[in-house]
Amino acid sequence: MQTTQHQSVSELSRQGACLAFFTAYDDLDTARMIGLASPDATVHFLPLGNDGKGTFWEFGKVVWDLLIDCFPDISNTVDKLTTDDDTITANVTIGGTQAKDFMGIVSKGCRFNSDHIFVFQFNEADQIQHLTINWNHAGFVKQLGS
Repeated sequence: MQTTQHQSVSELSRQGACLAFFTAYDDLDTARMIGLASPDATVHFLPLGNDGKGTFWEFGKVVWDLLIDCFPDISNTVDKLTTDDDTITANVTIGGTQAKDFMGIVSKGCRFNSDHIFVFQFNEADQIQHLTINWNHAGFVKQLGS
């Protein structure tokens, strides 16, 4: 009977970085979120197509700051982390109540609760190098009353 799993220090460090990212997100602290990434890291919010691509430190911070401003009670729950070499996939449930208009969606005070998939790619220094985020955007918009 096997009672332990063997994980490398790098794998544990990367999982820790993912959890630190979501803890910072829950704390509404974008500075801590982006501080976990390399200076040249990139992000892609998949449902937004090419408009959802940019630098982690600038574009990502703007999007996360906007989310936090428009959904001041935004929170997340990490449901599962899966590791594959330098990539960690996080299945996360995110929810919040819309308090302000967000990216063309007029605020009706509705709450969303949405499953997201975050795919973190790490560099050799165990920093986030690229992050891809996916969610059901049509379902998100519908929950907000649009």
